Amino acid sequence: MNAIFNPSRLVLARQRCQLSKKDLAARAGVTQKNLKAFEEGERSPSPETLEQLRKVLDYPVEFFFGGDIDRPLASNASFRSFSRMTSGQRDAALAAGGIAFEFSSWIDERFHLPLVDVPDLTGLDPETAADIVRAKWGLDLRPIKNMIHLLESRGVRVFSLVEDTREVNAFSSWRNGSIPFVFLNTMKSSESSRFDAAHELGHLVLHRHGDPKGKEIEAEANSFASALLMPRSEMLALSSRPIGLAEIMRYKKIWNVSAMALVYRLHKVGVLTEWLYRSMCIDLSSQGMRSKERDGAERENSLVLKKVFDSLRVDGRALRDVANDLRLPVEELHKLIFALTPVSLGADNSQPVASSPRRGHLSLVR
Repeated sequence: MNAIFNPSRLVLARQRCQLSKKDLAARAGVTQKNLKAFEEGERSPSPETLEQLRKVLDYPVEFFFGGDIDRPLASNASFRSFSRMTSGQRDAALAAGGIAFEFSSWIDERFHLPLVDVPDLTGLDPETAADIVRAKWGLDLRPIKNMIHLLESRGVRVFSLVEDTREVNAFSSWRNGSIPFVFLNTMKSSESSRFDAAHELGHLVLHRHGDPKGKEIEAEANSFASALLMPRSEMLALSSRPIGLAEIMRYKKIWNVSAMALVYRLHKVGVLTEWLYRSMCIDLSSQGMRSKERDGAERENSLVLKKVFDSLRVDGRALRDVANDLRLPVEELHKLIFALTPVSLGADNSQPVASSPRRGHLSLVR
């Protein structure tokens, strides 16, 4: 273990807990001046002070003595609700991204994951980009059964976000310009989460070299997601038959999208008139379907993470052992894994288990 106190890890833990310097100093019984000195590396906390910080933050003491943690930056992370987030919410989500980076590196050292196959389509219009992705990934014009499995099969690392707010609903980021990450808020409906996944893929393929923020950028990612999930030619084919709310409810299940998203797409490609589009939106809103989907699809989960924990279980290891390896609270890892395994499972809650040198082979099915 690195025996030197790492101030950047204190900053990350504080931000992950959404505490200001003032709040943490007050709760830990230290002065703001001293806390500032700790975080800026001007001095290290005494063992007694560090124990007080540990109690407030609920992070193992060992965590504060590790190396620097790479994390997504505000400048290169795409947030779907960036304008509505507070700085504390943003920093907490980015800190979660840093923990996911650490966890992902741990997985990469032990398992063979699919190679990254995300095309760089910077400068293309969203509709064309979506068509290229479908062709390159062999999707034809079929409905996409599972967006998370699709992304993972192309080397995208997908993790869940369990935040106490809907303002942070999804974001994506490239790590070192070579490994794509997508984070999805599990508070949303399955259909909305699928759209978020497609939206973030839009950022990854369209905005790889720029700052993925702003209304125009968000509109491009939305257009890409709509085109990817609901191909234009297949939507236009629906114009040959009458479309009412009953048909919308049937087609949304076929394409695994929300009723609102389908109605919007049909209007956008010219199948629904302005009057019919507005009428359907009013009817769907009256049924509460702007915020909650009726007859919703089953929530998607990570196939990679499931295979990882299935393999670890065979070796007698579980989530708590991974947390011990990474010197992290087990609850922080649990928030990233779509609740695929209970927090309480572990070989021995008191002693870390030596890491297995075996590298597992993960084969993904699209």
